[in-house]
Amino acid sequence: MNIDLTDTTSSLINAELVKARRALGSPATGMVLTLVIVTDEGNHYDALKAASSASKEHPSRILVVVRRPGRSPRDRAQHRLDAEVRVGTEVGSGETVLLRLHGELSSHAHSVVLPLLLPDAPVVVWWPEDAPGHPSDDRLGRLAQRRITDAAATEDPVGALGLRAETYAPGDTDLSWTRITPWRSVLASALDQKHATIHGAVIEGEEYNPSSELLALWLAQRLRVPVERKVSEGPGITAVRMETSEGQICLDRADGSLAELSVPGQPDRHVALQRRSTAELIAEELRRLDPDEAYAHAVRFGVNKLHGPDGRNPKPA
Repeated sequence: MNIDLTDTTSSLINAELVKARRALGSPATGMVLTLVIVTDEGNHYDALKAASSASKEHPSRILVVVRRPGRSPRDRAQHRLDAEVRVGTEVGSGETVLLRLHGELSSHAHSVVLPLLLPDAPVVVWWPEDAPGHPSDDRLGRLAQRRITDAAATEDPVGALGLRAETYAPGDTDLSWTRITPWRSVLASALDQKHATIHGAVIEGEEYNPSSELLALWLAQRLRVPVERKVSEGPGITAVRMETSEGQICLDRADGSLAELSVPGQPDRHVALQRRSTAELIAEELRRLDPDEAYAHAVRFGVNKLHGPDGRNPKPA
C-alpha cells in the first residue's frame, strides 16, 4: 500500500500510518527500531533498497530524509513537506516513509523526524554519503543510539577516517569497518592457535580503500607490531601477511571471493571471503546497538602509525 501526501505534516503522516496498519489488519507495529536514512534524490533508491532488505531480519520503521533546499532564493524560502508512506508486503513487516523536505524545512529535518520515531524503540541514523563531520553533534545524530557513516563514499577516505577518529563518540561506526568483519574473524581464529611471535604485518589492498586502513589499524593496535600498508590492484583487500620466526601467516584473496589461509606447520585451507552487499552490511550493524569498542580502538589508533613500503608513514590518499 502506497500513500502519497503533498504539503503535509508529521502528525498527518502518523495518522496515515495508523490507518494503513488497520486497513491491513495489523494494528500493532511489531517493529524493533527506527532507521533514519539521510540522503539525496540521486542516491535514495539504492539506500532504501538496502535498508528494506535488511528490515526482513530487523523489522523497522524506515524514514528516508531527502533534503531539497532549492536553487533559487524563492525556492529556499519555501517550507513544504511531501511524503510517501509505504506499508504492506512490498516493505515486509516494517514501514517506510519517504520524506522530501523542501526549502527552509530541509535545515530542520530533526523536527520532522522526531514525531515519527517509534516510541520506546532504538534509533539508528545512516548517512550513505555526505555524512556530517561530527555525527554525534548533528541534530539527527543526537536522536540516535547508533550512527552509521561510510568513509568509502567520500573523496578522501583516509582523511575521513582521521576525522572519524577526532569526532568519535560511543555509538559511531562506519561501513568500512563492517566490511572487514569476515577478515577479522578469520585472522582472530588463526591467531588463537599456537603460533610463534609476530614481528610485523603487511596489508595489501586498493589505494582508496579505507577498509584496508582500518584492518591495518586493528592489527597494529591489537598486536603492537609495525604494520605496513601496500597498494594492490584489488578488488578491495587482497592479502594480509604476518611475519613470524617460524614463517609467514598469509590470508590471500586475489579474486574478491575465495581466500587461501596459510599457517606454518599446517595445511593450506580455503576460506569464503565474498565481498558483501550494502544490505548485508546494514543488517550486521542493526544486530548490535551498543558502542563498538573494537572500532573505537582501531580508528583512534591513528593512520599516521601505519608504515609505507619505504618504512615511513604513508601519505593520505
